[in-house]
Amino acid sequence: MKITILHGAFFPIPALQGGAIGKAWDALGQSFSSKGHKVTHVSRKYDGLPEEEQNGNVRHLRVGGFNSVNNAVLLKLKELFYVIHALKVLPEADILVTHAFWAPILLPKVKFGKIYVHVGRYPKGQLKYYKKACCFQVPTKAIGAAVKKEITTGRQKISVLPYPLNWKTDSEPDYLKRDLKIFYLGRIHPEKGVAELIQAFNLVSPDIRKNWKLSIRGPWQTGQGGGGRKFINQLRKLISESSSFIELLDPIFSENELKQELKTARIFVYPSLAERGETFGLSVLEAMSCGCVPIVSALKCFEDLVENNKNGYVFDPNSKHPDNSLTSVLSKAMQSENKNNTLSKQTIIKAKNFELEEVSQNYLDDFSKLLSEKDY
Repeated sequence: MKITILHGAFFPIPALQGGAIGKAWDALGQSFSSKGHKVTHVSRKYDGLPEEEQNGNVRHLRVGGFNSVNNAVLLKLKELFYVIHALKVLPEADILVTHAFWAPILLPKVKFGKIYVHVGRYPKGQLKYYKKACCFQVPTKAIGAAVKKEITTGRQKISVLPYPLNWKTDSEPDYLKRDLKIFYLGRIHPEKGVAELIQAFNLVSPDIRKNWKLSIRGPWQTGQGGGGRKFINQLRKLISESSSFIELLDPIFSENELKQELKTARIFVYPSLAERGETFGLSVLEAMSCGCVPIVSALKCFEDLVENNKNGYVFDPNSKHPDNSLTSVLSKAMQSENKNNTLSKQTIIKAKNFELEEVSQNYLDDFSKLLSEKDY
């Protein structure tokens, strides 16, 4: 098959600046190519990357893109210009995968391949305009239910396929040999519950947290999807007023470095408050694959990964005081080392279901079914 993957306007491929969607489709593209398929990535230009390059069966075409901004209208305008530029270089293909906002509206119906829309964000009413799409691929059942409410034709397929792990899971997590470390990895943005995590950790009894540290790592700059300088300064102030051991760390995007750091943590916390902003939780899956015991908010998008008290913990972000709810779960987890040792082994078992080769084959099977169907 000839497969084109049209990425969004704001992150380069390879995922040098992070981004779960870019990381996932970069890995899937490499796997598709290893199985003999021809893959073309179309993504934004980025310093140090050529406008066109060929690596085996993987081709990269890069056009003018942008840094992200907080203004929603300007964001969509930038995305529009980017898709117009991308249209000029798109090759003919069998399947065109895209998560670019305007692409399913502006693209011809079949010229560049059957349009396979990856819904990587909670839909906000735009899907009813994607009448040329033959399939909406979602990473979780929760997002699939949201998509079903928006699409207007019964002939459009909804396919639930997860993001893949881009590395092999650990077989021996050695949980009890790790530092007493709680780790957050992701965008440092108000909707991610980072401030609430700091407050919750501070509220844990000093006798419980005296030997523990909280590490927070991720991009905070607006152009990388973070909350910006004002928010990071708020967090620094919270930390400076705290008696706890809390550190704010710069982002790293090397997968080897990320995996090594995850293997040093006992507990991984992803306290997102964004009920309509989360779709999967790739960083949670990556942490689980390294044997970290996850604590997540009770958002439906995490239900495909974390089962409370079976392979992690869940807290209620919708309580009047989400930091208190999180404090209670943190306290419980920090005092349950023997239980956590068992949960850690369960996270490995769960994560194995998401390894790249198995997941990528499910996508290829999905593509083949679409190509065997008559034009819709």
